[in-house]
Amino acid sequence: MSKLLIALSLAAIGFTANANAGSATTLYVIKSVNINVPAATAWEKISKFGDLGAWHPAVAKTEIVAGSEGKKGAKRTLTLQDGGKINETLTAYNAKSKTMSYIITDGVLPVTSYASNLHVYSNGADKSVVVWEGSFLPKAPADEKAASDAIGGVYEGGLANLKKILE
Repeated sequence: MSKLLIALSLAAIGFTANANAGSATTLYVIKSVNINVPAATAWEKISKFGDLGAWHPAVAKTEIVAGSEGKKGAKRTLTLQDGGKINETLTAYNAKSKTMSYIITDGVLPVTSYASNLHVYSNGADKSVVVWEGSFLPKAPADEKAASDAIGGVYEGGLANLKKILE
């Protein structure tokens, strides 16, 4: 991926170098998985903002509570397997480039100011790379490791299950 593409991708989800100067440090997590299916197949599975539970094992239920599927401004509530809730808003969606961005507005994760991007890239005729990246602040400044570990775990669990389902 080119430096320009990375910079544009990070800008699309609100990454800034000094977003919170003088307070907690903005944290970043980027995870990816290679999947032996065409990019269109991977995108079809993850593209539904209203159905994260179709591929993420931690999500018991996804419900669009405002707006429309795949439209900027749509709001969803995730109900986790343990009953916890996370409220999210879709901030960008582009089926042609196989990308979506969203923010968490409220939830049980140990983070605030969370912005994320999911992107599917073609990696040959029948291969793809799914990249899940996010920026956030820890809810408690001393809990940077816990916040990064939590988000990293969410991404790894989802991407591993996506690969398992699709291959």
